[in-house]
Amino acid sequence: MSFHYVKEIISPEVLKDMFPLPKEQKEAKKIRDQKIADVFTGKSNKFLAIIGPCSADNEDAVCDYISRLAKVQEQIEDKIIIIPRIYTNKPRTTGMGYKGIIHQPDPEKKPDFGEGLVAMRKMHLKAIGETGLTAADEMLYPENFPYVDDILSYVAVGARSVEDQQHRLTISGMDIPAGMKNPTSGDFSVMLNSCIAAQSKHTFLYRGHEVKTDGNPLTHTILRGAVNKHGQAIPNYHYEDILRLIEMYGNLDLANPAVIIDANHSNSNKKYFEQPRIVKEVLHNRRSSKDIENIVKGVMVESYIEPGNQGIHEHIYGKSITDACIGWEETEKLLLDMAELL
Repeated sequence: MSFHYVKEIISPEVLKDMFPLPKEQKEAKKIRDQKIADVFTGKSNKFLAIIGPCSADNEDAVCDYISRLAKVQEQIEDKIIIIPRIYTNKPRTTGMGYKGIIHQPDPEKKPDFGEGLVAMRKMHLKAIGETGLTAADEMLYPENFPYVDDILSYVAVGARSVEDQQHRLTISGMDIPAGMKNPTSGDFSVMLNSCIAAQSKHTFLYRGHEVKTDGNPLTHTILRGAVNKHGQAIPNYHYEDILRLIEMYGNLDLANPAVIIDANHSNSNKKYFEQPRIVKEVLHNRRSSKDIENIVKGVMVESYIEPGNQGIHEHIYGKSITDACIGWEETEKLLLDMAELL
């Protein structure tokens, strides 16, 4: 037998009992969630900045970073809602390398999912407690969502997961915004089909139960660029790309048409320092077209305290150990510039 059962993992219910979200923070999250939902439904004209490290590898550095975001949020709250990225699962193209804090709470030690789930939840709770900012995470494993369903305000489904049926069905049971990225092929129809599935009601097997879902009307698209058959990056954040997406949305019966532009990945060809330029082009396009303004609800940016990235054993505080990010100085300037341009 190829499966080797190592140990039974703590249940979501037990973990939540051990590390609960305090009542006052639950109430604050409801208010914040409504403000974010209002952006997607068109009740609010605020812009979303989903921003933070490629992978949340270190609690102290991540919470330090988010505390800096919180100070900027106070300055720009009339125009922008900041949703910090606390990405606790790191997809790997080849399956090799550091996969996130859930796998390895200490990147230099062996995987330990029991400790990883604890580290994940504690990091989110600390960030909320210190800053009031509830976060975004990528749903790499649908079965992990119940461990954080009470603390997340946004979920993203990655380019390699967006065609998976279990991801789509799980999103259909959420009540927070969920972004579906275009696949690496760049096919918009795959991304939109994923939105159709996630906005619909379903009955399916989930965590040992037969479950029914109501559909998630806040499911939307994320443009992250594509890769052609030669391995070359093809950006899809340009004016014409968004107009094409608007046209395709127009042929579908989807609630709350919306798109988030991912400024990194294949849109920047992983040249992380290009992200501020790309964000500013997106904002320019919104000013140039009312249709684009109405559908582009925010941007996604990979950012940390120090610019670039490092190896796992280098130990530079606040520097990514996965994909390269812009640093804090660039991040603060970008957010303030965004508020001026909106």
